[in-house]
Amino acid sequence: MTFIEELKTLDTRDVGRWPLQFRLIALIILFVVLSIAAIYFVPYQSQMPELDKARNEETSLLQVFDEKQRKAANIDAYKAQLAEMERSFGAMLRQLPGRTEVPSLLVDISQTGLGAGLQERLFQPAPEVRKDFYAELPIKIRLTGSYHQFGAFVSGIAALPRIVTLHDIAISGDTQNTGSDRLTLDVTAKTYRYLDDAELAPSEKNKGSARGQMTPGAQP
Repeated sequence: MTFIEELKTLDTRDVGRWPLQFRLIALIILFVVLSIAAIYFVPYQSQMPELDKARNEETSLLQVFDEKQRKAANIDAYKAQLAEMERSFGAMLRQLPGRTEVPSLLVDISQTGLGAGLQERLFQPAPEVRKDFYAELPIKIRLTGSYHQFGAFVSGIAALPRIVTLHDIAISGDTQNTGSDRLTLDVTAKTYRYLDDAELAPSEKNKGSARGQMTPGAQP
């Protein structure tokens, strides 16, 4: 009986009755298959975390790429929007008076109340408050008159070429003219002026000194 004929007669459900040489061949084949499986799967499993990390990085990079691609596609629109913002900012900045223009602006505010027919009881500029690139100038004002005159005053303030805002508005009866229909308006008007380069330079220097003091290891 040839080797092939003997192989065909083997009962796969009763391996224990196989001839010794066939059992040895089966064990060798099984050992080779298990060895190949171990060689393939063990390194693969050990590299799974790195593979997952690479996949996550790929996903993140694709998202960044898509975002940058969208920005690149809209670069002209962004440039146009930035130019419009710069124009708007410039227009607003021109509405802020310089230091030398503030006195005339205060006169304009006072004249607006008088022009509306109001009696000026108080006009008291307070110390200015420095901001990043501008200064805020509050003015305490007390006027007496009628509602219509108050409305004309507010409209006149809004029509001024410089930015003036009204805050802390309070209207009450005129205590000095009991029984009359005249009213008293207490309001804080705020105007703003831009800081010139000479004023901004010390501010930037102070900011730099403060950052230096906060740096770890900096000498006091």
